[in-house]
Amino acid sequence: MGIFDAFRKQFIDVIQWNEELPGTLSWRFPIQDQEIQNGAQLTVREGQCALFLNEGEVADIFGPGLHTLNTRALPILTTLQSWDKGFEGPFKSDVYFFSLKDQIDRKWGTANPITIRDKDYGHIRLRAHGTYSYSLKKPDIFYKRVLGTRETYNCEELEGQLRSMVLTSMSSFFGASGISFLDMAANQEAFSLKLKEELLDDFEQYGLELKTFLVQNLSLPEELQEYLDKNAKMKMVGNLDQFTRFETADNISTAAANEGGLAGMGAGMGAGLSMAQAMAGSIGQATQATPQEDPLETIAKLAKLKDQGILTEEEFTIKKQELLKKIT
Repeated sequence: MGIFDAFRKQFIDVIQWNEELPGTLSWRFPIQDQEIQNGAQLTVREGQCALFLNEGEVADIFGPGLHTLNTRALPILTTLQSWDKGFEGPFKSDVYFFSLKDQIDRKWGTANPITIRDKDYGHIRLRAHGTYSYSLKKPDIFYKRVLGTRETYNCEELEGQLRSMVLTSMSSFFGASGISFLDMAANQEAFSLKLKEELLDDFEQYGLELKTFLVQNLSLPEELQEYLDKNAKMKMVGNLDQFTRFETADNISTAAANEGGLAGMGAGMGAGLSMAQAMAGSIGQATQATPQEDPLETIAKLAKLKDQGILTEEEFTIKKQELLKKIT
């Protein structure tokens, strides 16, 4: 470098970051061949920190505020440079700014179903998605583990790694927890808190702090979901004997409402009721259902059908006599 180049050499006396692009986690101050003037002003805004490096080694870190750079403000860098206490000249150092703001509404989800071991259904393929938020907590660790020599680093570049950690943790948690999918799906808030606890250490290894983690949806393959729906319907039906009685009564009401329904039903009503009760009794025995209805209650229901014109007097009398014989 010639003598005139030396005179043209610039010294930096103001260091700051305006943080213009949202989602930027780190930014290196453009020093290039320049040197920082002793006594330069460093401005660190709220939600930021500044890190000084000496030949790639982490030195001093500054929080929010206005800082005058000298040997007292840079104790670690002063030691690394072996400066005398009376140092007054410019110095070289790389300066990185880091955003400490919460990075909110980050998305995670399963691009493809993940296979987990469920205590109720064995191995199932699960889809899930939700949101999370985090902040950069330890810039020195982030610099060593992630940033390296990069000039800038943003959230999008980190998404793939964080998403992989979430899905791996979810698979491990399901496999070891012994908690079924149905229990998890029924209480997604508790599931979210459990997964957050599992992920804290994974985030910390990169200098990050996981703030929130939310599971917004859990879903199963269509064929398994159909099976669960059928199972739920069976539980809603409950006692098959009672269900058969209900279906029979409902069909009687429907038929009676149709044109000619009462006239067409009169002759076969007794046989129809006997058949329905026989079916209900068979199902009840096969499934060890509750005992059949009390004969007196059945007589009372038949009397209502007679009063409504659905049963004739003769049909009602015959059926009543059959039921009374069961009591005696």
